[in-house]
Amino acid sequence: MPLDRAACAALDRDDPLAEFRDAFEIADGVIYLDGNSLGALPKATRQRLADVVAREWGGELIRGWNTAGWITLPQRVGAGIASLIGAEADEVIAADSTSVNLFKLATAALALRPGRRVIVTEPGNFPTDFYILQGVRDLLGGRVELRVVQPDRIEQALDADTALLLLTQVHYKTGRIHDMARLTAKAHAAGALALWDLSHSAGAIDVDLNAAGADLAVGCGYKYLNGGPGAPAFLYAARRHQAQLRSPLSGWMGHAAPFAFGDDYAPAPGIERMLCGTPPILGMAALEIGVGIMARADRRAVRAKSMALGDLFIRLVEESCPGQFILHSPRDAQARGSQVSFGHPEGYAIMQALIARGVIGDFRAPDVIRFGFAPLYVRYVDVYDAAAHLKDIMDSGAWQDAVYQTRGAVT
Repeated sequence: MPLDRAACAALDRDDPLAEFRDAFEIADGVIYLDGNSLGALPKATRQRLADVVAREWGGELIRGWNTAGWITLPQRVGAGIASLIGAEADEVIAADSTSVNLFKLATAALALRPGRRVIVTEPGNFPTDFYILQGVRDLLGGRVELRVVQPDRIEQALDADTALLLLTQVHYKTGRIHDMARLTAKAHAAGALALWDLSHSAGAIDVDLNAAGADLAVGCGYKYLNGGPGAPAFLYAARRHQAQLRSPLSGWMGHAAPFAFGDDYAPAPGIERMLCGTPPILGMAALEIGVGIMARADRRAVRAKSMALGDLFIRLVEESCPGQFILHSPRDAQARGSQVSFGHPEGYAIMQALIARGVIGDFRAPDVIRFGFAPLYVRYVDVYDAAAHLKDIMDSGAWQDAVYQTRGAVT
């Protein structure tokens, strides 16, 4: 028997995460399925930022670095994120952007493996990962080789010349999950380091960096961690590597004694050496709220609901729009992150038609429509209604309206 809306409503009533939805601002009539790109606004963030601006910045002024604890925000937020990704509090710090952190860690990793020149990655990885690696290669005058291999050839590509394996744990377009533990072990067997991009993992799936033996990792704060647009990112470095890591961006906040104002750089002990410039306090304060909410949720319940929402959406779309879409995501929920991607030649226009109805997902060229399922605020009835809207758009041909054909600057 087909699953109906009443059955979805019953699932919502029994949802152990149901109380978290009220922690977020979601307008009436909006079905938000793009938390894999930008998380929804936590209600507490509005008040927190107002307090930072009016009381801390406005009242304390520069004293806020001490009285409001601004100077330790990178460590505090990093410790919160550590609890979500299987790391110790002193192995994670919030800083900079994902791109900047990739540059810092990739360059530092190469220095830890002198005599090796190869970085292994896969085609179709998120573009910034490629661009940063190309920049590192060019900066080092061609002394680094990028070895780009298909996912099923990664293990064979790791050899005595490999310095670093860099992969995104959850693929941004398809949602496919890499086996972090297995591939990290293979990299170590070849004498290489493993650097993982957790941008589509942290807060969405089970991540255990230390259990997997990971060396280094980065991730963003604005997706499932709900830190807001352009939120600070984070980086992880296993304790065993910290004393040898050297950031190529030796800014003053990474100095052992930044307020001694000496002329010569000396790296701080531990993870703090990977800091660079002054932390963005407004962004850090917002991210701390989002991380705090996620940290209160049961990780097993989050993952179980994530998989259930994805399975439900795949079933509903394939039953109501038979043969019209190609499933680009793994059908097996265990192999899929917290998103579902379908392919259609007119994917952009179809997504714009959905957005016009308040069903907000996104599009990735050339033909992928993505739907993210943030378990803290997406309901089963949201998934049911989204699939119903998609069916109606396809049946009516509404997506063919000219207004949906013009692409915006951001897709």
